[in-house]
Amino acid sequence: MKTYIERLKKYSEALYRILLFITAAVIISSLMPREKKFKYEYNKGEPWRYEILIAPFDFRIFKTQMEVQTERDSILKKFRPYFVYDTTAVSLARQEFKSEFRNNLTTYRQKYPFLKLKINKPDSSQLVVQLIDTALEQIYTKGVIGIPDEYMDKQNELVLMLVRDNLAEPFMANEFYTLRSAYKFIVNELAKGLAHTTNDFDALENFISELPINEFLFTNINLDADRTQSKKEETLKSMALTNGMVMAGQRVIEKGEIIDAAGLKKLDSYKKEYESRIGTLSQYNIRFGGQVLVTMLFMAGLFLFLYFFRIDVYGNLKYITFLLVILSTIIVMAFLSHRIPDVSIYIIPFTILPLIVRTFMDSRLGFFFSVIAILMASFFASNSFEFIFLQIPASIAAIFSLYKMARRAQIVRSAFLIFLTYSLYYTGLHLLQDGDIKTINYVYYIYFAINGLLILLCYPLIYIFEKLFGFLSDVTLVELSDTNHPLLRKLAETAPGTFQHSIQVGNLAQEVAYKINANPLLVRAGAMYHDIGKTANSLYFTENQISGINPHDNMEFEDSAKVVIDHIEGGVKIAHKHKLPQKIIDFIATHQGTTKTKYFYNSFINKFPDKEVIDANFMYPGPTPFTKETAILMMADSIEAASRSLKVYSEEAIEKLVESIINTQIEEGQFVNAPITFREITQAKAVFKDKLKNIYHARVVYPELKKKK
Repeated sequence: MKTYIERLKKYSEALYRILLFITAAVIISSLMPREKKFKYEYNKGEPWRYEILIAPFDFRIFKTQMEVQTERDSILKKFRPYFVYDTTAVSLARQEFKSEFRNNLTTYRQKYPFLKLKINKPDSSQLVVQLIDTALEQIYTKGVIGIPDEYMDKQNELVLMLVRDNLAEPFMANEFYTLRSAYKFIVNELAKGLAHTTNDFDALENFISELPINEFLFTNINLDADRTQSKKEETLKSMALTNGMVMAGQRVIEKGEIIDAAGLKKLDSYKKEYESRIGTLSQYNIRFGGQVLVTMLFMAGLFLFLYFFRIDVYGNLKYITFLLVILSTIIVMAFLSHRIPDVSIYIIPFTILPLIVRTFMDSRLGFFFSVIAILMASFFASNSFEFIFLQIPASIAAIFSLYKMARRAQIVRSAFLIFLTYSLYYTGLHLLQDGDIKTINYVYYIYFAINGLLILLCYPLIYIFEKLFGFLSDVTLVELSDTNHPLLRKLAETAPGTFQHSIQVGNLAQEVAYKINANPLLVRAGAMYHDIGKTANSLYFTENQISGINPHDNMEFEDSAKVVIDHIEGGVKIAHKHKLPQKIIDFIATHQGTTKTKYFYNSFINKFPDKEVIDANFMYPGPTPFTKETAILMMADSIEAASRSLKVYSEEAIEKLVESIINTQIEEGQFVNAPITFREITQAKAVFKDKLKNIYHARVVYPELKKKK
């Protein structure tokens, strides 16, 4: 049992890694479309590349989307909306007017004398009520229509169905009064009916205009929205979506035949019917098995690629988890676009995958993963060839456009170049297939624009993945290298000499990193923090001893060595406290490797030649550098510090210093765990020599100005 548990622990990481790939494969295969996938690719204007196609079953020939839309527009143009006649409006209008008029009659009679009571003559005020009452009766008998805004532009030729007493009859909208024409009719009737009551026509006109007639006018013919919508939907449902049939056994298309508009309709209809037929349960299970097999093969390809070509990623479970999560997320987005009718698959920003993988790892891995994602997502596309043809160049453009993402403007540039790549390749493919620029579907360019805008999400996603998986992007490295960072500000205040030393080391190391294809931003950021532990006891380091007082003069050599050595462990603690990334902490821990504090070690031996020296008391704890960048920093740190002690800055002295320090580090085995070659070390030596010569070059002595006598 104990042996079994030990064996399980030994292989637990490998089992977990395999389980991650299997889980991703199960998730992706479960999302794959279950309907049949049409096995032919075709385009209008191209010859049919396959054998003669005979219909295995009856299928209807569906109209094209443009034909359906044209017929739909024609039906809607001829459609007659339904209006309902309200019989209660007239009585309500008459009653409210009479009530309002009686309430204000005294005021009207005082203001307009022709309304006053007269002996042996008809009462003019009663005549007003009678005239308006009669006019309202005539208006509402004919009808006052309220036309909604959607029909306002064609009200003069609008034909409607008027429902009165449960009977619908067609009418022209202009057969009825509007509120405006009804008002004019009442005013005219009043003017004619009251003309004989007075000779003061101005007073009569003012009286009529003062009457609040508009307040008592209502529409009694109004749109029945529910019935209109119901009848509209009923009419559209009755519209035929097909215009012919192909019987089983009939020829659909022959080999080499050019696919014209009619042939395209047949093929599209056959494809639609073919993919809608689910088949038997056994066929369904077989298709599902095929999807699982294909997905497993893709996952196996990824697994083998990492194992043989990126062993560093293969050995890091965080990297594998991240890659499979982002791959599965892209497939989920493709699945959602397939399920949601109005969402095109071209809106999905597939190029985010290579951009993010390129940011945290490298271009080759980013491209490989993007190709796998595109191939699997093509099962969700209606035209797999077109989808793959557009996505692969866009992924290449994404990788080329974002060599180092250290600034926000770079992601905007990438988004624009990706949009441009999509647009150009789509235009070229369409012209190649159709040969007519007029038939280009310009909606695709809107999809590409939305896709480009979604690429901007890459910036916050990088931050999220950094926090979730502990990665380190170029953006973060630039931020860490900023001298306004709180830790660097503290270093500059408490240990100014160390701060300047760190800047110089960063400059040297960065140039070497450029030369040997290491990460210059990472090595510079690491250089800025490698001596952060010296802030605790800054005066114990010579570069900070401005006053000339050296605390080590009164200390034992072992104690002095311990204080110096402790800046490694202290620096690591400070870095953890301030939550610096692990890759930066690695520079702090490895920049002295397992070397000795030579000054105190040699001083001890010289002073006590007969006393046995304990090497561990003078040795840094390590570990030795294990990346190319940490190896570069060790070289740069030692060379920059030693160069300050040179008495003569000649070319020979500088070259001898560089050779001596690096060769000693090689002899002591400081680079055995770092993936750096002898050729790269030789190149690094050359860069160090050139840079030191430029720093310590001879300067012209300016002549002093002689005073005039």
